[in-house]
Amino acid sequence: MEVSNKLDKLLFFEQARKISEANYTSDPNDADNLTRWAESLLELSQCQCPQDSLKMIQDAIVKLEQALSINPRKHETLWCLGNAQTSLAFLTKTEDEARPYFKQAAKYFLQAVDEDPTNEVYLKSLEISSKAPELHREILKHGLDQQIVGVGPSAATSSSSAKDAKKGKKSYDLKYDRVGWIVLAIGIVVWVGFAKSQMPPPPPPSG
Repeated sequence: MEVSNKLDKLLFFEQARKISEANYTSDPNDADNLTRWAESLLELSQCQCPQDSLKMIQDAIVKLEQALSINPRKHETLWCLGNAQTSLAFLTKTEDEARPYFKQAAKYFLQAVDEDPTNEVYLKSLEISSKAPELHREILKHGLDQQIVGVGPSAATSSSSAKDAKKGKKSYDLKYDRVGWIVLAIGIVVWVGFAKSQMPPPPPPSG
């Protein structure tokens, strides 16, 4: 069942990627389509080896930045860029390399909140972004960075594993497994799990 779900996910987002690519040919200035295209790439990146994942994230960033140049206040795009930057941070091998990506991620999350102040996912992402460097530090501390792809400042400028918070793909509101390649599973996957968590707080104790 688990394998089937993962395959369904792959097929779903691969089809979404192809549709967005085709739509881009007829309308290259559609910010919504560019964001969906990038979103599909970010989703698919989680099912690749680290090297291919990095390429997909970088490709997604190009699409997101193009969408932002068309509509600078598009909060879905800003939020996706925040997650993309976070993904790049988790693909680095040192805290110094990761720091600028985490800083950029926080900036994009804040901008998304500014554009849509009541969006709980954006607010939660901004809150958790302050804890992401600590998670990355723990990954490095426990030697779980053996399979990380080195990402220096020259390799990419922004990037992630993100979903459009507003569209919420019904059958693909996925609960990401915490297994897989060491760092991608613990880093990006855990991050997405945090960012997408919209579970209500536990009820207060009675009495």
